Amino acid sequence: MGKLNVALLRYLEPEDFRVLTAVEMGMKNHEIVNSALIASIANLKHGGVYKRLKELSKHRLLCFEKGKKVEGYRLTVAGYDFLALHTLCSRGLIESVGAQIGVGKEADIYEVRDPEGNKLCLKLHRLGRTSFRRVREKRDYHEHRNSSSWLLLSRLSATKEARFLEALVTRGFPVPRKYGHNRHAVLMELVDGVPLCQVQELGNPATLLERLGELITELASCGVIHCDFNEFNILVKEDESPVLIDFPQMVSFSHRDARMYFERDVECLRRFFERRFRVSPKEMDCLPEFDDMVRQGEMDVEAEASGWRRDAADSDNLDDVASEDSEDEEGGASYEASGNIEETAEGLLEEREKGPSKDPIGDPPCLVPLNEEAGLISDPGHPDFFESVSTVASTIAPEVARERIRREMGRRARTTKNPRAKGDSDVIGRKRREAKRVIKETVCVGSIWE
Repeated sequence: MGKLNVALLRYLEPEDFRVLTAVEMGMKNHEIVNSALIASIANLKHGGVYKRLKELSKHRLLCFEKGKKVEGYRLTVAGYDFLALHTLCSRGLIESVGAQIGVGKEADIYEVRDPEGNKLCLKLHRLGRTSFRRVREKRDYHEHRNSSSWLLLSRLSATKEARFLEALVTRGFPVPRKYGHNRHAVLMELVDGVPLCQVQELGNPATLLERLGELITELASCGVIHCDFNEFNILVKEDESPVLIDFPQMVSFSHRDARMYFERDVECLRRFFERRFRVSPKEMDCLPEFDDMVRQGEMDVEAEASGWRRDAADSDNLDDVASEDSEDEEGGASYEASGNIEETAEGLLEEREKGPSKDPIGDPPCLVPLNEEAGLISDPGHPDFFESVSTVASTIAPEVARERIRREMGRRARTTKNPRAKGDSDVIGRKRREAKRVIKETVCVGSIWE
């Protein structure tokens, strides 16, 4: 997770990016992707996957790992950066990459230029650093996944931030404008401002504090909470107007811990302005309270913020429909039941008048004629007479089914051939090539005949 070195980017060929993409696709369901699978996914027209894997590993865009049972390649952070940059460049969004202008526990910030020479900001999400490795506990990016790689978590984080940026810009919030997004990279506007943590003096701190309190209120009214509203995520322009940044951690106003996050954001502002600018408690009365918030928007639904669920949003409609259905069922249950009984009785009487059935199967032996003395009707001519109907179905015992499945799986295992590694992925062939290369480098050919 070092600094971004893009000098190699101009020398890579399309086949190299095809191999990197093949490794990325293989890592969707593999921690280590073997050479055979990479060659199958890349499907280079003229071959040479093994050679390109070696070159990409030498430049640390791929990492070769060998275990007791498997060996293969995995994509490094640098290789993931190159894939994102290559896509943004091919879209005509980035022309050159400049210096690093910011480093955080979750991302690196770089200054870039578009083809017209305008300065932009490129944010590369880098989850998994030692300073913030408990991201699986703090964030719900992985949702229902039991395990996920840091590259996938970085991609999910960037996707969340891109959604929030679009929603906030549409609603007129002071945030950077988004120009592009790919994988874990977000291309946005470069704001000409200074982080609030680096500001030592302000012309009117109370005015800025009041404006920040209004932004918290406006976010809550739209249905979201920033969750990291502190001096590090607020940029101040020359006219002392604030600009908000860093949005992957935003949650819905319906989150179960919404009150805690809201009060924490307000308390961060209160402590900072009291410590840095000596703002009096009376001037802090402008800060909002959670109980005074009124939700008026659905930004959390639009951006699918944490704490909002689609089934929870539709529960009210489902409850209304269920209540209406239950009322209809209660009102018409007796009528439908009586109607069904009359129709069934008429149909049975018609069948009885047609004569006995031609079905060779007789009455089941388990049927016993009922006695009229017991108050039951057994006369076929009686209008309230009903014939008994029974059905017979065959079932398989669970023990027999499990035994059949076990035998079938055993038969398939015996008949299936074990896949053999061939070509570049063959371990024996690879070792022989390494041995030939070592012999060629270390042994002098002329000395053999002396």
